[in-house]
Amino acid sequence: MPHTFAIEAKSLVRRFGEKTAVDGINLNISPGEIYGFLGPNGAGKSTTVRMLTTLLAPTSGDALVYGYSIVREPDTVRFHIGVALQASALDPKQTGRELLDMQGRLYGLTSNERRVRLENLLQLVDIGEAIDQRISTYSGGMKRRLDLAAALVHQPKVLFLDEPTTGLDPVSRSKIWNEVRYLNRELGMTIFLTTQYLEEADELADRVGIIANGKLVTEGSPSDLKRSIGSDVIVARVASRQLDLIPSLMVGISGVEFFEIQDDEIIISVVNGAATISPVAVALSAGGVQVLELTLRTPTLDDVFLHATGNRLQDRNEMKSSV
Repeated sequence: MPHTFAIEAKSLVRRFGEKTAVDGINLNISPGEIYGFLGPNGAGKSTTVRMLTTLLAPTSGDALVYGYSIVREPDTVRFHIGVALQASALDPKQTGRELLDMQGRLYGLTSNERRVRLENLLQLVDIGEAIDQRISTYSGGMKRRLDLAAALVHQPKVLFLDEPTTGLDPVSRSKIWNEVRYLNRELGMTIFLTTQYLEEADELADRVGIIANGKLVTEGSPSDLKRSIGSDVIVARVASRQLDLIPSLMVGISGVEFFEIQDDEIIISVVNGAATISPVAVALSAGGVQVLELTLRTPTLDDVFLHATGNRLQDRNEMKSSV
């Protein structure tokens, strides 16, 4: 009987002393889905992954991976999952081939099974001739791809990728994205992807869950999440000393659904940007607010994150400069 969910988390909690890192998370992830777990550093992403992959026991709650409990059946769960974490344990003295062969041995594969599997992996993950070179010679992108290959040796049903492209250059990041898409679309693999990169979640994920302060604050497809905060976004950069005037000026402007103030910017979600940008400009000017810049654009996941948490992702500038 097929399982309804590939991953089903039930009130997962993890505390470290008095600090609650993950605070009652519930997840239902379907087989064959790419689920993007989006949030800044310290939000609880990696702690959640470490629980789902049985590396860390929950303080309370449970999760099922293809019906197997991470609390009661961790060994069985491990045979159904592949894991590529941020801090990969790659022996620099080994070659890529030696590492993958060793991984196959750990999962009980025969010599012939390991040979066939390695040939298949080299078609899936772009390692090339470096497979027979020592890992100490690998670039950051090559190490990430080797770590991904190692997670796939035993043909898992679910692949966990914990910030797989952090710190990579745009070319290496694009290669990882292409490999993730292939694994999902061609092999039907369920992928749980944690990331702090907005574009990564937007490009790859079927659904996105936004986590902040250990809580899942909103969830949905990238398009649905962006649509939920309006058809267009007007961004007004104003003199910061005049921000206290904004709430009274926004009231009564037709087409304004809601607005938020972030630093010296007013982010205004509207139904029709073309029709609303002029009334917004007039209202601000009439109220004596000095507008330094006024722009109109479509919503982004950063706008969704801001609306859901009251903050933008800390590293959004890094993402813009690296892609």
